[in-house]
Amino acid sequence: MSKTKKALKGYLLIAPLMAGCILFYAFPFLLVMRYSFTSGTGDAMVFTGIDNYLEIMKSDTFRQAFGNSLRFLAVGLPLIMALAYLTALLMQKQADKHKLLKSVFLFPYVMPVAGTVLLVDVIFAETGLWNRIVAAMGIPVSDLLSGPMAFWIVVLLYLWKNMGYSAILLLAGLITIPGEQYESADLDGASAWQKFRYITTPQMWYSVFFALVFSVINAFKCFREILLIGGRHPNADLYMLQHFLNNSFENMNYAKLSVASILLLLVVLVFFAFFYRFVKKKEVSL
Repeated sequence: MSKTKKALKGYLLIAPLMAGCILFYAFPFLLVMRYSFTSGTGDAMVFTGIDNYLEIMKSDTFRQAFGNSLRFLAVGLPLIMALAYLTALLMQKQADKHKLLKSVFLFPYVMPVAGTVLLVDVIFAETGLWNRIVAAMGIPVSDLLSGPMAFWIVVLLYLWKNMGYSAILLLAGLITIPGEQYESADLDGASAWQKFRYITTPQMWYSVFFALVFSVINAFKCFREILLIGGRHPNADLYMLQHFLNNSFENMNYAKLSVASILLLLVVLVFFAFFYRFVKKKEVSL
């Protein structure tokens, strides 16, 4: 078979996938870009330049939603990466011996959203287990899910649900490190910290990067639980950017919806680009 026929066969095989990507991803993204620089719909649509961006920056609702989302990431990501990395390190030497334990770590991740929210209600609702214990101790009972503590409960939920998945991703990177390197380090009298710093860490940057990518994705997926816990209009501490996007969509305010989506995309891309560049520099320096 000639190279031309092979290439044509390859293009035909990927054609359905490419058509789907263009139809469901590329085309909607171009529409979002268009809406972000215009106002009105149909024949009444007019180009407004960056006016929509300037206007949304002045919106207290958007700033609150965007700030809460960044706060959630700023708190949740370091915690989940630290806990997942520590768990993976503890399991490194017994990775092949405790396969059932790895399945247990993934159980919260695959748990249905409804079941997860029900568990939160059973523990933290006004008549839940936590308040019953508090009441038995003579401490005043409060509705945790309707106050500032709701934010930290959601962070705890995010850690519980996704930490095991991140730990498995990091463990997959740890078991690829040759054991001979640790044995040589033991013969040279290296301490546990020195082995972690000079053997483990330099070979784990890409694994950490991919675990971080999935942790960010799972952080945005956590909105499903947040929506069921706090509703469409939760308290100020639990009002996330996804709430703002949903409300803008319901109000048919496509300009605000588009601008908020693009700003979120830019923040995520800049964050990943910065960290990926950092990882590349670490790899080159090896």
